[in-house]
Amino acid sequence: MSDRPATTTQPRPPAGGGGFGRGPFPAAGMPVEKSMTFGPSARRLVRRLRPERPRIVAVVGLAVTSVVFSVVGPKVLGHATDLIFAGVIGRRLPAGTTQEQAIQAARAAGDGDFAAMLARMDVVPGRGVDLAALATVLAWALGLYLAASLFAWLQGHLLNDVVQRTVFRLRSDVEDKLHRLPLRFFDGQPRGELLSRVTNDIDNVSQTLQQTMSQLLTSLLTVIGVLGMMFAISPLLALIALVTIPLSMVVTGQVAKRSQKLFVAQWAHTGSLNAHIEEAFTGHELVKVFGRRPEVEEVFRARNEDLFTAGFGAQFVSGLIMPLMMFIGNLNYVAIAVVGGLRVAGGSMSLGDVQAFIQYSRQFTQPLTQVASMANLLQSGVASAERVFELLDAEEQRPDPADPAPPATRRGRVEFERVSFRYAPEQPLIEDLSLVADPGHTIAIVGPTGAGKTTLVNLIMRFYELDAGRITLDGVDITTMRRDDLRSRIGMVLQDTWLFGGTIRENIAYGNPEATEEEIQAAARAAFADRFIRTLPDGYDTVMDDEGSNVSAGEKQLLTIARAFIADPSLLILDEATSSVDTRTEVLVQHAMAALRSDRTSFVIAHRLSTIRDADLILVMEAGRIVEQGTHEQLLAAGGAYHALYSAQFRGAVTEEEEPVA
Repeated sequence: MSDRPATTTQPRPPAGGGGFGRGPFPAAGMPVEKSMTFGPSARRLVRRLRPERPRIVAVVGLAVTSVVFSVVGPKVLGHATDLIFAGVIGRRLPAGTTQEQAIQAARAAGDGDFAAMLARMDVVPGRGVDLAALATVLAWALGLYLAASLFAWLQGHLLNDVVQRTVFRLRSDVEDKLHRLPLRFFDGQPRGELLSRVTNDIDNVSQTLQQTMSQLLTSLLTVIGVLGMMFAISPLLALIALVTIPLSMVVTGQVAKRSQKLFVAQWAHTGSLNAHIEEAFTGHELVKVFGRRPEVEEVFRARNEDLFTAGFGAQFVSGLIMPLMMFIGNLNYVAIAVVGGLRVAGGSMSLGDVQAFIQYSRQFTQPLTQVASMANLLQSGVASAERVFELLDAEEQRPDPADPAPPATRRGRVEFERVSFRYAPEQPLIEDLSLVADPGHTIAIVGPTGAGKTTLVNLIMRFYELDAGRITLDGVDITTMRRDDLRSRIGMVLQDTWLFGGTIRENIAYGNPEATEEEIQAAARAAFADRFIRTLPDGYDTVMDDEGSNVSAGEKQLLTIARAFIADPSLLILDEATSSVDTRTEVLVQHAMAALRSDRTSFVIAHRLSTIRDADLILVMEAGRIVEQGTHEQLLAAGGAYHALYSAQFRGAVTEEEEPVA
């Protein structure tokens, strides 16, 4: 296994004789694409909310209402402070005098500041705090804050619905996209990396939207509302508070610029680590057998270290924002407190207004601090969204024709007409290939590893598009057919078996979901799987795990053969289909397949030449070319490449004589 994921790769063909769709091992790394910046990715993520516009309008309305109530609250509490302060001062003044007389007395005593302060107050000399008025004001403040909390809760509840619907559509779009991507794309993607984008990154986007959208909206509205109230109370103090905005933006921008790259690297390393873990545990037995655990652990340690470094750096750098914002907010608080105190002493402001303004200054800096504290989460979510968008932007396979032309018959005649194909532009594989497979004939394909045997059947299935020429099925060009129509006529049994989590009955019926119980059991008997199925404790109701580890490799192969039987295809593709069964079962399966192939065109990829002696036509491939073709007897008589392969298997390896030493 490789120590690091490659940064660029050309798609490579599946190993010769292997199953379709298998990429290289170890899997290639991510394709090189220009990384998007934070702004475009964030805007694109926001655009995905457009289908929820009615709900978003309701969310904004609830948020505005909540913010209005919460913003008015400090002003009401400031009035309560004025009532208390007026009561305290009024009790100190001589009873029976008027407020104007008290002001004149203060001026006469040379205390002009106190006189100016009295002039801005609603005070009754000799009377203490008006508890009834104070209780009314506090009740209004309590009601405002309760209403603000209620509307905030409704806003959060509705916003949660908006986010989950958006993420639901995003997951659906990714799922649909995966079905539209060509096999070439998956050949160049480590499975763990792809799974990381589909699961981890989308979950991170969901978490980011859930935790940041409500806070960002509330913070923006709070800043606007508080700023308006501050200008209404004191334009001078409001200007002092505004100084913090450009300073906060500069600090946040500089830190975010450095941390965004680290967040992108963090999620890239997460995908790389997932790919390695998936690869290592899939081949766990081989790793143990060949004693490669130290190398696997070393690769894990290195990639884990890369993830730790990127993750720690991203969190550390972005984590600097909140302390810096708190420091700026505290400076703003001190400035407002000093200037406000001087203005109260000078009589140009009431104490309640200063108290309200200090609350507003906290409300003003708090949203900025909260947004700054969410910067790491926001950057992480946008980095994940960028990786998901890269997947959604990947080049798709050629769409099905708008007016498909399905074959009128299901005879299974396949014709290659001067077909050329290559995985990489500079590496020719199949050049100018022509052949005809008549209905009911069995075409065997043999040759060394990498000769293009599996590629040939992949082209029939249209997993790859041709570079030149065409392939026809019953006289119809397969590019003019819908892929589903084409593949519904083809049954395939691979060397690499695939079973899903479900019962044996469900796995067999996968080839024909409408099959009856009798048809399922008949297919199992035809594939010689019925015998071992009935020995299992639950028979056909035995539940398979995702890896099919509760049955042997040969039994899994029999189940996949039964699946092909029940599909009743007009074209059958067997890719080393009996490689995992024992010799006795292989003979039985060969007889069953002979019956299955009796009225179908069959392509059989084989390394064991004993399994294809009865083929109507044997194609010998080397480097993507058919170098020989004929029956078993004809090719042996020709004494060419097939004769050499046959001799190597059944008459001992052919060795070259050593040259005499001079």
